[in-house]
This record gives sequence, structure tokens and C-alpha cells, in this order.
Amino acid sequence: MTTTTVLPKALRHEYPFSGQNLKLSSGHTLHYLDEGSKESEPLLMVHGNPTWSFYYRNLTKGLRGNFRVIAPDHIGCGLSEKPQDYGYSLREHIDNLKELYISEIKPHMKPGQKLNLIVHDWGGAIGLGLAGEIPEEIGKVVILNTAAFTDAYIPKRIGLCKLPVVGEPMVRFFNAFAWPATFMAVEKPLKRAVKKGYLYPYNNYANRIATARFVKDIPMNAQHPSWKTLKEVEDNLKLIEGEKLILWGAKDFCFTTHFFERWQRIYPKAKAHLYNESGHYILEDQQEDTLKRISEFLN
Repeated sequence: MTTTTVLPKALRHEYPFSGQNLKLSSGHTLHYLDEGSKESEPLLMVHGNPTWSFYYRNLTKGLRGNFRVIAPDHIGCGLSEKPQDYGYSLREHIDNLKELYISEIKPHMKPGQKLNLIVHDWGGAIGLGLAGEIPEEIGKVVILNTAAFTDAYIPKRIGLCKLPVVGEPMVRFFNAFAWPATFMAVEKPLKRAVKKGYLYPYNNYANRIATARFVKDIPMNAQHPSWKTLKEVEDNLKLIEGEKLILWGAKDFCFTTHFFERWQRIYPKAKAHLYNESGHYILEDQQEDTLKRISEFLN
């Protein structure tokens, strides 16, 4: 079902899209962008935390002439439903993405077409989690400051938000994840309207549930409920054979160059570029160059 979300005027300039809504088998409603011709090869762009499809707005505008560009908002994020009684686990997010692919994307694909992917942040584990389950249907993959494997490293600032008792209240009462990201995740200051865009869906305690639960769901040991899922995602990475492009902001305090180097070991044939003066929100710090490199790679 097509929806025209009534956004504030300043946001409509940055995010001038009519979205789609998908009723998932869970009963919850997933919002997603679907731009470009349904005849074109699909490009699925998967965001992380605490962003939403707004993060991909400039890529959507720049690539929809050549691709069918799909950018979902995970349940609890962006303009999707924000249930208070939901698990918000990695497995659920992968399953939601798979449901979107099977019901809304795959039926329009022509013989020989592949699903191309762009992933960022926790969207790496979600998007590549899907890709590892349907590797023969995956085309090219763009990897942006993310991880999709188990790792013992976690920055102190992220670890603070995982602390029992204090972590979730900090995020939900004080927006202590999405708000700091508007200046900590970039090296170039964001325009006021762009800052408002990132924060728009997370404007109260209830609407910040996913930003808190995403952090809680980062598995740091085998006892964590999502460890098994993340390990399966990691083990399936070798099955994804399409061409890879890795673009990375070297000043990312969360996904540091440690993760960039791990990706290069996992995919040694991947094209890779390190932006030494850019942060976690690489598509903000390097709007023009990332669009150029991604467009050339996909075409």
C-alpha cells in the first residue's frame, strides 16, 4: 500500500518520497522506500542503528534512474511501526527483510536479475544475514562501516548503553544514542534539517525502543540469545560470491579500521577505499564521492 507520510516541510525537502507499507506476518507494519522502475534490477539498502531510510536519501535520489531502489525501515525504526512488546532480535530483523524480499521484490525480478545490496552499521548483519540464506540470488554488495561477524571489541560509549538498569533508560529517556550520533558519527557538521531528519522518528520514550534494543541485542559472548544467529551470518559470508565494494570512514569511533581490515581479510578481492577524514555516517561526510563510487561500481 502506498502512503504519503506528512513530514515537516524541512524534511520533505530532504526526503521527498512516497513510502510503501508492508503488513508482515507478525502483524506489524514495515515502511519502506520503493523508488525507480520495477523493471530495473533491484538495489536493497539496509540501515543500522540509530538511522532509518533517511540515511540513504541521497543514494536513492542518485540511483533510482538506473535501479529499483528499496530502503526499508526496520520495525521500531523510521516510519515503521514501533511495537512495545516485540523482540527486536537480529533473527526477527533478518526474517522481516526476507519477507519484504519474497513478497515485494522477487516477484518483479526478471530472469537473470540479481538483488544488489548496500549495508551499513547493524544493517550489515541483517542484510548479509539475508544474503547468506539466498546467496545465488545476490549480485553486487556495498559494505559501509559495518560488521556481520562475531567480535570481542566494543567501544566504551556503546558498552555504556548496554549496561543493565541504566543503559535502556539513558537511551529512551534522554535519546542518548540517536542524538549524540548527529555529531559523534560525522566529521562534517550536519545541516539543521538533516539533524532533525535523523531524530524525527525517535521523539519520545516509546518511539526510542528500537534504538535501545538494537544495542542490547549486540552479542558479545556465546551466552547471548543472538550469538548463534550472528555466527550463522558470519559462517555464510563465504557463500556470497558477487563483487564487493568496501567504503569506510576511518574516524568511526564504533566500527573502527579494525573492522575494515577484517572485511578485507574476508573478501580479499573486494574493491576498498578508506576515507581518512570521515566518520561513521560515511554517506554524510562523503556524499558526492560515495555516490560516484557506488554508481560506477553497480553500473
